Amino acid sequence: MLKISLARASGTSRSAAILLTDLSFVLLQITVTFGEKMLSTRLFCASIASISLFFAGSAASCIGINAIRPGCNTSESAYHRDTFYIGGHYEIYNITEGTSIYSDQVYVEKLTPVHGLKKATPIVFLSAGIPSGSLWLNTPDNRKGWASYFIDQGYQIYILDITANGRSGQNDLDKYPLRIGATDSNMQAGFTAPELDGAYPQATNHTQWPGNGTRGDPIFDAFMAAVVPLTSNSTSQELSMRAAGCKLLSLIGKSFLISHSAGGTYTALMSDECPDLIQANINLEPGNIPFQWWSGNSSAGGDRIDTREYGLTRTPITYDPPITSSSELDKILVGNDSPAKRSCYIQNPNGTIHTLPNIAKVPYVFLTGDASPHVTYDHCFPLFLNQAGVKDVTWIKLWERGLLGNAHFFMIEKNNLEIAGVVAEWIEEFEKMMTTTKY
Repeated sequence: MLKISLARASGTSRSAAILLTDLSFVLLQITVTFGEKMLSTRLFCASIASISLFFAGSAASCIGINAIRPGCNTSESAYHRDTFYIGGHYEIYNITEGTSIYSDQVYVEKLTPVHGLKKATPIVFLSAGIPSGSLWLNTPDNRKGWASYFIDQGYQIYILDITANGRSGQNDLDKYPLRIGATDSNMQAGFTAPELDGAYPQATNHTQWPGNGTRGDPIFDAFMAAVVPLTSNSTSQELSMRAAGCKLLSLIGKSFLISHSAGGTYTALMSDECPDLIQANINLEPGNIPFQWWSGNSSAGGDRIDTREYGLTRTPITYDPPITSSSELDKILVGNDSPAKRSCYIQNPNGTIHTLPNIAKVPYVFLTGDASPHVTYDHCFPLFLNQAGVKDVTWIKLWERGLLGNAHFFMIEKNNLEIAGVVAEWIEEFEKMMTTTKY
C-alpha cells in the first residue's frame, strides 16, 4: 500500500489545494508499507515550487497578491528590461558645505521583446501617478497588462513614472511637496464601483471591473495598495515632465505616446515642446479637461474646479496670437449642464481665438468608456481643440466598438486586452496611411 499525505508541522491534515493557497512550506510525509510491515518513512520539507510537480495550485490561489507565490505562473510576456533616469540637473543643497542634490529626473523602464522588434516606432506609456508606471504592467488580479500586449506585437516599450511619483521621487521636498494620491472612497465612487454611488446616469452600465470594486475585495485592495503619493506642486511637475519627456524622445526618436487620465497633461506639454518627435498623442480618458477639473466623478453641483488656466495645462503653452498671461484667454461655459452631460469651457467666439500651432502638429486620439464619469464631459475635448485649430482629433467611443461596461481604468478591467486591440488597430491604420502619404 502506498500512502501519501500532506500535513502541517502540527499534524493537522489539509487538502493539497488548500495547503498550496496559504503555506510557504509544508511537511510532506510519504509512508510506504507492504502488508503489516513498515518499509520506510521519510519526512522532508518541500517548497511550493517543488510540490507543484505533484499538485497544481487552483486559479483562485493566484489572484492579486497571492500571485507572488513561486508556484503561480506569470501572465506577463517575456522581455529584456533596462532602467534609466532621464532629464534633471544638480541643485545646491547646502551652500556652506558645497553639497548638491539631483532634481527633476524621471524614471524610465525600457522593455524589449526577447524575440526582437517587429515595429519601427516605439511606444511611451505615461500614467497620472495613481498608480505609477506600474499601471501598464500586469493587472491587480494578475492578468496580462498593456505593456505585455504591445510587447507581443513587437513594439519597443518605454514606461515613465512622472516626476515626484513612484520611482521618480524627488529629494527637493520644498520644490515637490507631497500629498496623498487618493482615498478608498475616491477610488470606489469615481473609478472602481461608480455604479454604487450613481452620481451620473451612465454609472449603472459599469460591469467590467474584475471584482466588486470596494474595500475588502482582494482585487480592489491590491489596486489601492499601488496608489502612491503625488506632488501638490503641479507647476514644477509640468515643467520637469516637459523637459524630461522631450529629452527622452530626442534619444529614442519619434514615438507614439499613450497616456491615461491626468497623464494627458504631460503628453500635451510634450506635444507643445517637441511635436516633431511625436507620431501621435493617444489618450485614455484624458484628465486635462479644458480649463476645469472634476473631483473623482461627475456628480452635479460643486465638484467642478476651475484649473488649467492655459486650457490643457497649468503652465504656459504656445498660442497664436501669442499670449503673455493666461488671463488673455477669454473662456466661457457652453451647453446645458446635467449629471449626464456636463457643460464645457471654450474660448469666447466673440473674442480673439488663440490657436495651438504646435499641439496641432500631432494627431490627437482619445478613448472613452460608456460607464466612466468621462462619458459625461469628454465631448469638451473636440470642442476646445477644434476651436483652437487642432483638427486631427479622433474620438474612439468604446461602446461604438461593442465594448461595454467600462469605467475610467479600463486598461486594467476585464476586457483590457480587447481595448488594447482597438488602440493597436488605430496605430496600424495610421502607419499605413503615413506610408501611403509618404510615398
